This record gives sequence, structure tokens and C-alpha cells, in this order.
Amino acid sequence: MQAPETRTKNHQEIIDRLRSGAELTDIDLANGDLQGISLRGVNLTGAKLQGISLINARLTNSDLSNADLRGADLRGADLQRANLSGANLSGAYLQRADLRQTNLRDANLEGVKLQVALYDSVTVWSAEFNYKTTGAIGPGAILNGAFLNTANLRGVDLRNSKLIGAYLSGADLTGANLENAALSGANLQRAFLTGAYLRNVRLSGAELQGADLRGADLNGAEISHLNGIAGADFSMVQGLGEATIARLLNDHSQIELTTWNPYTRNNTKNSLSEVKT
Repeated sequence: MQAPETRTKNHQEIIDRLRSGAELTDIDLANGDLQGISLRGVNLTGAKLQGISLINARLTNSDLSNADLRGADLRGADLQRANLSGANLSGAYLQRADLRQTNLRDANLEGVKLQVALYDSVTVWSAEFNYKTTGAIGPGAILNGAFLNTANLRGVDLRNSKLIGAYLSGADLTGANLENAALSGANLQRAFLTGAYLRNVRLSGAELQGADLRGADLNGAEISHLNGIAGADFSMVQGLGEATIARLLNDHSQIELTTWNPYTRNNTKNSLSEVKT
């Protein structure tokens, strides 16, 4: 077996190796700094990557199976469809990383930090790892009271998630799937929910001031005792129903109803007349 080469930490050295067609599995990259590097589809099986900085790196479709990533910094890294099966990620930093369709089967996830990392229904987790309570974002996530102000959650799958009392003001949830989500008491002021799938969502007590709900699907949604709708835009929303619209018009003041949304240039009362009942 060939002995590992001298530790390589420089971006250009890694790029030169890739261009030459050489593998990276025999290079010791421990404690290296490769922030923002693109290693899409690269074979790093069993690589020594403990303590490495891969902040915002692009590792889509890469093979990191059985790699040593103890204490690695992967904040904001794109790991979509990457293979991390059997990898040692103990103590690693994966905040805001994209783990959609990622394979983490049998990975060591002890002490891993996953706040605001993205996962989906295809992500494979280690058996018995309770990923739903880690602060990661995906189907079934428990995010009650979470601070997600201005978060980019476009198209994210949050089906059956618990976001009771969560702070989502200014968050971009355009096209997100929030079917059956619990958003009671959530702060959705100025949130972007354009085209979001909100079937059977629970919004009682939520704050919707300035929210952009244009084209959202609210069939079966529980909408009661809202804490504010001033400037909310309901244009082309589906599934509100005439009774719900009447209640919104009766329960909220004319000042609220005539407040304009700063982004859509429409007011709440006008937008409710454009709902698809």
C-alpha cells in the first residue's frame, strides 16, 4: 500500500491533483483550510479530514464514506447526494449544510451540530439518531420556538413539522411544503409564502402582518384568532372558503385591512377579494 503523501492544505494543490486525474484518498488533509472549494463527485473514501475547514464547500455527489471528519467544519457545505456512510462526524459542524438526499447510514454523529441544516425524505440517517430534535430543517422537524428570521427556506420540505411559536419573520418559504405543519403562534411577519403548500396547516394565533401568501394552497388550514394580518397579501390563495374570508374581514380593523404590502403593492382587503374560493 502506498504511504500517504505529505499533508496538502492548499486549494491549488488539490485542484492540480484533480486535473491530473489522481485520487485524493491517500492525501492527509487533516486541519486543512479548503473553504469554498468545489469537490463535486470526488472520491474521498476513508480520507483523513479531521479538523478540516470545508465551510461553504461544494461536495455534491462526493464519496466520503468511512472518512474521518471528526471536528470538521462543514458549515454551509453543499452535501446533496453525498455518500457519508460510515463516516466519523463526531463533533463536526454542519450548521446550514445541505444534506438533502445525503447518505449518513452508520455514520458517527455524536455531538454533531446540525442547526438549520437541510434534509429531506430521502436523507438516510444512522439508526436511532434523533435528527428531528437537532435543529435541522426537514420533514417532521421539531422547531418550536426556533429563530429562523430571514432564513432562506425556498422549496424546503417541512411536512408534519412543529414550528409552534417559531420566529420566521422575513423568511423565504416560497414554494415550501408545509402540509400538516403546526405554526400556531408563529411570527410570520413579512415572510414570503408565495405558492407555498399549506394544506391542513395550523395557523391559530400566528402573526401574518406583511406576509406574502400569493398563490398559496390553504385547503383545510386552521386559521383562527390571528394576531395580525395588516398588509398580508392573500391574492390568488386557494382553499380559504367564504366563511373564513368573512371572518377575517369581520375580526380585523379597517386599518389592518387597508394596510398595503410593501412588496406586492396590494392591501389586505383587496387581496381577499382575489382569493380562489
